[in-house]
Amino acid sequence: MKKLILFFVLLCLGKTSFAQSGKIVSFILNSKALQNTGGENPNRKVSVYLPPNYETSNERFPVIYYLHGFMGKDSIFPQMKNILDAGISKQKIRPFIFVQADQYTLFEGSFYSNSSLTGNWDEFESKELVEHIDKNYRTIATRESRGIAGHSMGGYGAFKIGMLHPEVFSSIYALSPGLLAMVKEFGPNSNSYREVQNVKTHEDLKKTYYPKVLVAVARAWSPNPNKPPFFCDFPFSYEGDKMIVNQSVLDKWEANMPVYMVDKYAENLRKMTAIKLDWGRNDSPRFPVQIGMLSQRLENLGINHFSEEYIGDHGNKIWTNDGRVLNDLLPFFNDYLKF
Repeated sequence: MKKLILFFVLLCLGKTSFAQSGKIVSFILNSKALQNTGGENPNRKVSVYLPPNYETSNERFPVIYYLHGFMGKDSIFPQMKNILDAGISKQKIRPFIFVQADQYTLFEGSFYSNSSLTGNWDEFESKELVEHIDKNYRTIATRESRGIAGHSMGGYGAFKIGMLHPEVFSSIYALSPGLLAMVKEFGPNSNSYREVQNVKTHEDLKKTYYPKVLVAVARAWSPNPNKPPFFCDFPFSYEGDKMIVNQSVLDKWEANMPVYMVDKYAENLRKMTAIKLDWGRNDSPRFPVQIGMLSQRLENLGINHFSEEYIGDHGNKIWTNDGRVLNDLLPFFNDYLKF
């Protein structure tokens, strides 16, 4: 009888433990870094996941800063919260804080870069937001306890911001990072640059994908206040079938693309506790090519990192029970962040 009672007690405790759920809180951060002349709103919504024991303890927690992809916003959707809860309940990771800020712009993505037109998005993420989170939440406020991660545009941002700010972040996980180099769909001989120079209005731009990405990138990396309607320059243009290389603009773009940046910032990357890149085998053609280029360059520079291909496309194995966040990203940060 005693064994039976003990069994039911343990069963109930197990159910209670499994049912424990984190909490999502949101706030608006009025950013000084994002004051701009490009029409972007400097008031940014930020969503924060607090672990199940946050309100019942005095414990301090490490923080994972997560950067969303192109066309994304701050929202930590129910499936994301469920995965974060599962990461703790399944002991994939010890309790942690998870932060995602809205970096959606008029052209659907900031590319996490400082821009004289759209505002200083790198500074917003790496300085203002981190300082606000450390001031208002029980964080372990050291670089060793901060990781930065993201998917697609966010993977690009995570690698770049982590590389530029080793004093702030100690670990980087880039899920299918984009725009690491000019290849395939964003290479000079793709149709993308021909298409974008034929788009003349905002309404027409909204009907496209690659031209829309190029405009968002150009407003971040090569703004031109004297060039309406999008106020930016592109590295390549066409006169009939002849490609024109705009060298000064190309230099600006390459100065923001990690494959071309890592030589300059190799010492910063060597300060990282850990770096991981991954991509889906069935993703768009540019991802395996550009991530392979970056990984090879890191290897050539003697920068230790993980680089892994998995069976999936651009989004089907990310925030799922069999996906990368639960089974790879969270265990990565559990291993390399200081708790």
